[in-house]
Amino acid sequence: MSPSSQLSVNQPTLIVYESSFEGWLSAVFYVYENRLQNQPYLQLIDIDDYQPSLIDTASYVTVDETKAQRVLTKLNKVLGHSGMRQLLWGFLSEKQGIGSVLFQVVKYALDYPNRQVLEDLGNLAVLELAQTVKSVGREKHRMEAFVRFEHTTEDIYFARVEPDFNVLPLIGEHFRQRYQDQQWAIYDLKRGYGIFYDQSKSVKGKPAALQTIVDVTDEVLFNPSSIHSEQEKQYQRFWQGYFANVNISERKNPCLHKQYLPQRYWKYLTEKQVLPNAEHLRKSR
Repeated sequence: MSPSSQLSVNQPTLIVYESSFEGWLSAVFYVYENRLQNQPYLQLIDIDDYQPSLIDTASYVTVDETKAQRVLTKLNKVLGHSGMRQLLWGFLSEKQGIGSVLFQVVKYALDYPNRQVLEDLGNLAVLELAQTVKSVGREKHRMEAFVRFEHTTEDIYFARVEPDFNVLPLIGEHFRQRYQDQQWAIYDLKRGYGIFYDQSKSVKGKPAALQTIVDVTDEVLFNPSSIHSEQEKQYQRFWQGYFANVNISERKNPCLHKQYLPQRYWKYLTEKQVLPNAEHLRKSR
């Protein structure tokens, strides 16, 4: 076999999809519609991760809601609610190559519909998905614990986050159920969007639906103290002073502290911000 023939045999089949779960579902439909599922070097790639090259030939798939829904219905039947949750959480990890990993899991499930494929950790794609879902779940839990809302002059409780994974769609319901009597928003600076809850939109005691927000001014995002209410300023002074007073320097264990509260979360924690007279408050106890 000539080198050029060998190159054509090993050249991957690239399916580039739009950056959404519906986009990935549309790509799955495209693969089966064109009988590409058994291609040995098939890859499904997020358009934001795709780097065109001179030797690659990629097929671009646009979102088709009808086709995406057909795939979703089929996968729901084969994998069930728990399996679909794993696929979605895996997708929200945004890991490099996750589109291909998810497709390999889906293909395995469709090839063996009577097998509990997601329990087969001997399959490398299933194992990678399980590990990814575990990481996303850990990040979701930490976000639910470490989000800090700040009261603004517009009577909105606003929080900024920068999670490793795109967990905002997963934590919204947690806060919607717990803070139904106020307006609040959580904004993901890394991904440029947020979720907003407006209690005035509640109907007959039922929590209002969450809204997606993208148009937030830089002043709110990068200089939040400029919109803090007097109540928030007072609260922050109180909380930081309390944190300084209860801290016992002789019992500090930085390694253990960072294990339970990773340093990457400190940036938006009120108690971790510098209080000018914190040391004075501690010594005056």
